[in-house]
Amino acid sequence: MIQWRGKKDKPKVIQMPRKAREKHSEAQYHVMCRSISELKLFREDADKDYYLRLVSIYTRKYRCAVYAYCLMDNHVHIHLDPRGYDISSLMHSINTAYVIYYNRKYDRHGHLFQGRFLSVIVDSDRYCLALSAYIHNNPKDVEGYRGREEEYPYSSYGIYLGIRKDTYKLIDKSFIQGIFGIRNKKSFIRRYKEFVSRRSDMEAVDPEDPCEEIFNTRNEYDSGRKVIIRDMKPAKVMAYIAMKLKKSVESIVSTDRRQIEYRAFTAYVLRVLCGLRYRQICENIFNITVSGCSVLCRKGFELTEREGSQYAAIFNELLCTALY
Repeated sequence: MIQWRGKKDKPKVIQMPRKAREKHSEAQYHVMCRSISELKLFREDADKDYYLRLVSIYTRKYRCAVYAYCLMDNHVHIHLDPRGYDISSLMHSINTAYVIYYNRKYDRHGHLFQGRFLSVIVDSDRYCLALSAYIHNNPKDVEGYRGREEEYPYSSYGIYLGIRKDTYKLIDKSFIQGIFGIRNKKSFIRRYKEFVSRRSDMEAVDPEDPCEEIFNTRNEYDSGRKVIIRDMKPAKVMAYIAMKLKKSVESIVSTDRRQIEYRAFTAYVLRVLCGLRYRQICENIFNITVSGCSVLCRKGFELTEREGSQYAAIFNELLCTALY
């Protein structure tokens, strides 16, 4: 905003504060990301693959869920359930990693996304279904895909209909299927396709869509959705980890390089289940830099990904106590 005080005065630039993002610890979101003008967010299919890989990595890392997505050349739609995790931290991680990849690949500098990502809280089951249909109808604007939107390879629609594999193990179909209340897989696919097809002409999400063909039928409803309580007490969590590892709390936070796995796992748990930021972990627990803490958390996540590892078992025990 520019404010003029007089004809001879130079313009005075007033910095307007950004509007605070609407958030809620139990919310789901419609997330939208768009590239800056006249620049493709994805120049080739490999770029879309890389972005989906990032979404998969970070949603697994922070135990979030994705119910639908569609990647177009210059924008992205995601039906995202952070399951209690901070949506800003999650999307910042994904989009920052993509910008680094994109700028290196295309030898460029500067911004790629058009401002902050947009997010709208999805606050009802009807809204969830309307959003799912809207996202999965997006490919109608891609040449050659109108009327066969499910064949578009960078949308989750084909995954829902069972005609394409979920390569990145990204989509949780059980939530939408639970709202439909249809347990039989073939019956759900048929009803879901009918539902999406009837909304092929929608130009925007209608949160007030009554979805009568779904809610006027008597089906057993169980979404199976769970939210993670991300405010576990760090001292209690560290004591529990030390007990399970048969170590002292002092040893798992020590700078002894032989304890690196214990420290990495502890840092990761504090990040994911206690809601601590890197700087909080650095200042209050480990005497390391923020970048060092980021590396430590990444290693901790990798430890939980090892099938049959003691770290995966301990994390799952803690996770169960944090779910509701």
